[in-house]
Amino acid sequence: MTTKNTIQIFEGRRVRSVWDEDAEKWFISVVDVVEVLTESDRPRKYWDDLKRKLKAEGSELSEKIGQLKLPASDGKKYFTDVADAGQLFRLIQSIPSPKAEPFKLWLAQLGRERLEEIDDPEQGIDRLLEFYHRKGYSESWINQRLKSIEVRKELTDEWDRRGIKKGQEYAMLTDLITQGWAGMTTKQYKQYKGLKTESLRDNMTNTELILNMLAEVSTKNISKIEQPETLEHSKSIAKRGGNVAGVARKELEAQTGQKAVSRQNAKKLLNWEDNV
Repeated sequence: MTTKNTIQIFEGRRVRSVWDEDAEKWFISVVDVVEVLTESDRPRKYWDDLKRKLKAEGSELSEKIGQLKLPASDGKKYFTDVADAGQLFRLIQSIPSPKAEPFKLWLAQLGRERLEEIDDPEQGIDRLLEFYHRKGYSESWINQRLKSIEVRKELTDEWDRRGIKKGQEYAMLTDLITQGWAGMTTKQYKQYKGLKTESLRDNMTNTELILNMLAEVSTKNISKIEQPETLEHSKSIAKRGGNVAGVARKELEAQTGQKAVSRQNAKKLLNWEDNV
């Protein structure tokens, strides 16, 4: 089973998803779907209660649902109930919600789009551009955000070559980079901006994106030169790469008299009524 974790967006809400390249289908977090449909502040409990109800009714649906490790808000991965599109279509019938039909259409479109992107990767970029435009981001911000995705991919490719494991080790190194330039961990940074499950980078200003890219480019370049063979060496490089951008941030703040790390988030700046 060859998989790729990702985040999909339905009406501004994040839905954790895994693409199975072998089966060519999505597996999606059931708890996230429940939260989207019910808007419950306790979606996990809602799902636990629904599982018991389905079992009592003799339904085998809940028993066929599997588990995969998905990232949580703390950056770590935990085993989470996931379902494919067919299972979700049946599950949605048991959840009274005005969003049921729109979500079914979104789910069907998601599957088609992923298969199209495999044949033509540019379609994925086009859809990302459309999403950011629809949310009201400026052209300059979108350009920086797309560049930041490219920079991040180059860094994670380098980490892969050095044997860094996705998940906890990625999160650990990212924290060190972020702390090096912003003076806080990723979790602290999100709290500083008033975020919960939203994407931190989607809530950065142009300046923050540029500084974050400088930190990640520096980390990648140092790693390529030193070719670390241990996690401890990679951690040292992450700190140093972050510090490169940290020096730039402090110099910028000294020259402008303004903080480069902002409390502003996209919801406030763009006057959204829902979350990113």
